[in-house]
Amino acid sequence: MTYNYLIYEEQGNDKIGVISLNRPEKRNALSKELLQELTAVLNTIAQENNVSVVIIKGIGKVFSAGHDLTEVHEFDPQEKADLFRTCFLTMRTIREMPQAVIAQVHGIATAAGCQLVAACDLAVAADDSLFGTPGMKIGLFCSAPAVFLSRNIGRKKALEMLFTAEFMPAAEALIHGLVNKVVPADQLNEATYTMALTIAQYSKSCLAIGKRMFYEQINMDDFKALNYANEVMALNSTTRDCEEGIKAFLEKRKPDWID
Repeated sequence: MTYNYLIYEEQGNDKIGVISLNRPEKRNALSKELLQELTAVLNTIAQENNVSVVIIKGIGKVFSAGHDLTEVHEFDPQEKADLFRTCFLTMRTIREMPQAVIAQVHGIATAAGCQLVAACDLAVAADDSLFGTPGMKIGLFCSAPAVFLSRNIGRKKALEMLFTAEFMPAAEALIHGLVNKVVPADQLNEATYTMALTIAQYSKSCLAIGKRMFYEQINMDDFKALNYANEVMALNSTTRDCEEGIKAFLEKRKPDWID
């Protein structure tokens, strides 16, 4: 498929797909059409199941500056609601798809762009990148970004970002858990791809089971979560890939994954 605001490429042999946000002249602002395209390509990736890992990155000087404020300013109230609903659907697709999704961040990730990073399963950032939720500066509190932000970092730090509208440098984002790894800018592509390759070598069915289990249990109380996890493990242990993985371990060889 072709897209107006995205480029999608599959590295089939590596089981990795790369989505590039392609509105560099607008700092990769998440317009309604871009979000619709992003949701569409993510759904296609999920359904075709050709890859295990998806990398989302930006073309140009920044990862994403958030929503297209021209749209927010010019849309009528119902159109604004539709825009934010469109963004909701993108975030939900990332959460529900079986592939691991890694944000590759350079430049800045602000407002809905920061939300996108926080919604991804993993994130790798260049050491000079910046993160922010600057809605206070324009009188539009970053309510939707606050949801995933507050589930990545602690309340006090999340509220500091939301209330002060100040940038968080990459090194601080690493400390507080917004990103997994920070590397020199010239190593960003390699570091992100290496993380993707590490994940993609494993069973796709095991990854899908694990991702679904993790997000289902995260808000349960401890022993409800443990009971659920035990049920998942019991079912997981009956899959063809699990049987092959254990057999390969006992035979001291690499597993030949079926899925």
